Amino acid sequence: MDKIVLFPGTFDPFTIGHESIVKRALPMFDKIIIAIGYNSVKPDGLFPLEKRMGWIRKIFKDEAKVSVEKYDCLTVDLCRKFNANYILRGIRTSADFEYERGIAQTNFYLAPEIETIFLLTTPELTPITSTLVREVIKYGGDASMFVPKEIDLKE
Repeated sequence: MDKIVLFPGTFDPFTIGHESIVKRALPMFDKIIIAIGYNSVKPDGLFPLEKRMGWIRKIFKDEAKVSVEKYDCLTVDLCRKFNANYILRGIRTSADFEYERGIAQTNFYLAPEIETIFLLTTPELTPITSTLVREVIKYGGDASMFVPKEIDLKE
């Protein structure tokens, strides 16, 4: 059985922290599905969903194990659709852990066959969040150092 992992998020935008998590997970899994979901808490993204998908596909264009999907259902339902037995989440801080733990435990109640895997960010990437990157962009700052080189925020 293939080890398939789903890496869900809004990725608005996809940061070098997200990229690091995916690259570090590559040796652990046969397939990584980066799933861009709609977040009911923040329904309007700064960047259109199709643009985010295109950027991520461009970043991993040479990596056959990575695919990109969009979804608007429960994450565990998407896992079942793609036969993914794992959910991948990056953890930067203890606050992230507390937030992600609650989601992981809820997912476990909904789908005990699906495990959530947490990867800690590397120390130098800990302060980088999509939220902060959006703020830099919103106020005219240069956020290029926080996103993979394949992403042109001015497109």
